[in-house]
Amino acid sequence: MIFIQQIETLSLIKVIIIAIVEGITEFLPISSTGHMVITEKILGIASSEFTKAFIVNIQFGAILSVVVLYWKRFFQSVNFYLKLFVAFLPAAIIGFLLGDFIDSILENVVVVAISLFLGGIILLFVDKWFNKPSEKQEVTYKNAFIIGCFQVIAMIPGVSRSAATIVGGMSRKLSRKNAAEFSFFLAVPTMFAATAYKLLKTYKSFNSDNISLLVIGNIVAFIVAMIAIKAFIGFLTKYGFKVFGYYRILLGVSILVLLALGYDLSII
Repeated sequence: MIFIQQIETLSLIKVIIIAIVEGITEFLPISSTGHMVITEKILGIASSEFTKAFIVNIQFGAILSVVVLYWKRFFQSVNFYLKLFVAFLPAAIIGFLLGDFIDSILENVVVVAISLFLGGIILLFVDKWFNKPSEKQEVTYKNAFIIGCFQVIAMIPGVSRSAATIVGGMSRKLSRKNAAEFSFFLAVPTMFAATAYKLLKTYKSFNSDNISLLVIGNIVAFIVAMIAIKAFIGFLTKYGFKVFGYYRILLGVSILVLLALGYDLSII
C-alpha cells in the first residue's frame, strides 16, 4: 500500500529527533508545530495521513509534563477546571468547524515562515505593551475566555499556541510567569482534545509499528518538555520575550529567503 510505504520514512531515529524538537518548543513562544514541520522537511519525511496525525499526537506527551510538574494545582478547586473549560471552548468550536482547512495548511512552509516572522515582531514589543501587571493576578472567567480567543489564532501553523495564550494573559494584566503557567494549564485540555480528535479520524490507518512510534515519540517529548518548562519559566521571568522575537524573525526570514532563491523546501 502507498500509505505504508510513506510512513516507513518515519524511522525511529527521526521520531526521536522530532520528539526532542517538540519537547523543547511546545512551551516556548516559537511554535512547536512550525518547528516540527520544518524538521520533517529537513529530514525528508514524506507527507502522509500518519505524519500529519503524528505532529498533533506527539504533543500529548509534552503536555503530560504539565500535569506532573503542576499536579498540586490540578487539585485546587472546581473553579480551576471551569475556567480552563471556558478558555478551551473557542478553540474547540473553531477547530471543529475548520478542522479540514487547518489540516490543509498544517505543512505549508510558507505559512509557517510568515507566521514566525510576524509573531517575532509582536514579541519584540510585548514586554513594553504589557509592563504593568495587576496586583491581584486573578484569572477571571472573562479573562479565561479572552485568553481562549487568543489561542484560536495559534491554529495557524507557526503562530505558537504558548505565545498567543501568554500574550493573551498579559493583555489581561497577568504577570509573565502567571500568564505562562495558565498557558501551560490550558494546553492540557486543548491538546488532549486535539489528540483524541485526530486519533478518532485516523485510527483505521494505524498498525502496531505506528503505535510503537507514537508511544516512543510521546515518551521522549514528555521527558524533554519536563526540562524545558522549568528552564523557560526562569528565563521568561528574568529576560522577557525579545530573544524569542529575534529568533522567530531570523528563522522566518531565512526560510523565505531560501524559498525566494528557488529551494523547494517541500521536498528537502
